[in-house]
Amino acid sequence: MAYPGYPGQQPGGDPLWGYFASVGGQDGQIDPVELQQCLTSSGFSGTYQPFSLETCRVMIAMLDRDFSGKMGFNEFKELWAALNGWRTIYMQYDTDRTGFINYQELGNCVHGMGYNLNPQTLNVLMKRYNKNGQITFDDFVACAVRLRALTDAFRRRDQAQQGMCTFQYDDFLQCTLCI
Repeated sequence: MAYPGYPGQQPGGDPLWGYFASVGGQDGQIDPVELQQCLTSSGFSGTYQPFSLETCRVMIAMLDRDFSGKMGFNEFKELWAALNGWRTIYMQYDTDRTGFINYQELGNCVHGMGYNLNPQTLNVLMKRYNKNGQITFDDFVACAVRLRALTDAFRRRDQAQQGMCTFQYDDFLQCTLCI
């Protein structure tokens, strides 16, 4: 496969290229199904279940700057780094080592990622992402992706860094529905 960022050659020596190229199409991009296959074949999820298709969709959406619904190799490497960070945080705050996180552990994870959310917002996250009072790694990643993407969108509009911004209705919908 020819890769657009590396004319006539493969990205030399990058260990992630093999995973990416094994599922990528001729366009040098991967879609959510291919991302799911790639992460599963790489063993990224470890002892966790493979990522759901919906989580793969939001992971691509977080980095999809051209709104193609696909991800190139550079975005894949950026995602890989983010996933490693989230896995480290998840494992660090899964203090009871169940492979799941509860409400208190979620609060610690979110704080560890640099977010200062009030208890009401943590409750919303817990209600949205829990299964029987526990959050799986897959759902934690979906939560982390949305927190990052929505925070980034908000910060781009809050140029004075005051914690407030104004959205036009269509802009608000685009920010929230694309992720």
